[in-house]
Amino acid sequence: MRRCLIVGPSWVGDMIMAQGLYRALRAEFPERPIDVLAPAWSGPILNRMAEVDRVIVSPFGHGRFDLSGRRALARELRVEAYDWAIVLPNSWKSALLPWLAHIPRRTGFVGEFRYGLLNDARRLDQAGLPRLVDRYRALAGAPPAGPGDYPRLMVDPAKQAASLARLGLSLARPVLALCPGAEYGPAKRWPEAHYAAVARAKLDQGWQVWLFGSASDRAVGETINSLAGGTCHNLAGATALEEVVDLLACAQAVVSNDSGLMHVAAAVAVPVVAVYGSTDPGYTPPLSEQARVVRLGLECSPCFKRECPLGHLDCLAKLEPGRVLAEL
Repeated sequence: MRRCLIVGPSWVGDMIMAQGLYRALRAEFPERPIDVLAPAWSGPILNRMAEVDRVIVSPFGHGRFDLSGRRALARELRVEAYDWAIVLPNSWKSALLPWLAHIPRRTGFVGEFRYGLLNDARRLDQAGLPRLVDRYRALAGAPPAGPGDYPRLMVDPAKQAASLARLGLSLARPVLALCPGAEYGPAKRWPEAHYAAVARAKLDQGWQVWLFGSASDRAVGETINSLAGGTCHNLAGATALEEVVDLLACAQAVVSNDSGLMHVAAAVAVPVVAVYGSTDPGYTPPLSEQARVVRLGLECSPCFKRECPLGHLDCLAKLEPGRVLAEL
């Protein structure tokens, strides 16, 4: 049986948007197994995608070349007899492994001068394909994603109940989930005081507020909780990524920066208000009909910088909590 290997991206949001490609492949080739080569952290996300048959963990961290390790993994991949590899990252290194594995058809965008490594190299029409999800789908010859093609992560009710019990959480009151982190940098982070204002407003309406993020977001969560009166549940750093999938599905609404967790929330079909600053919702929007985007659209944005190059962060600081509350 013919098999397809996907070399997956490294960011949470990008990995979720890649599901648009997996769904296109499954629709076109329902009997063809789809395996994804990806960083270890992405296993919990990929395991919640019905289209993915197998996750192959890539041991190569960011910036690590390790030619001997890549050759060893390539020898293992040859045994699988893949006939098609689709390379989603644009780096030269990401295209090397399928070439070393002697996979006959190797598809991807030209990227970092990858002719030879890719024998089905495509030139990207950025204007014609502004959204990342559609660029991924185009590598399989699929049209842009409509609502029926959007990512959808499976929720495990048993694990969801176990996580609620472990963390002492109740669903007796409606849940507002806040995702104030963004690994990319501060230019994607709405101010803590604004998040706290939204939290206070919903707490006053009888809601409860759960804060999500990684361990590095713990302090941000504590600040928001303190400003909101100290009654929020700060779950940042206390939950594994798989648990976050199940717990976000419990929420009646989510407010998030443009981050991986924004895409997780959209993919479990809960209403999302997404706050954008330095990035472009035309490129990586939350893929859900229940999503709303809030941004100021200043002349200086989107700049795609990790930190504000002008030093004021007006694109987020001047985006008032009332805008988000109105969308909620």
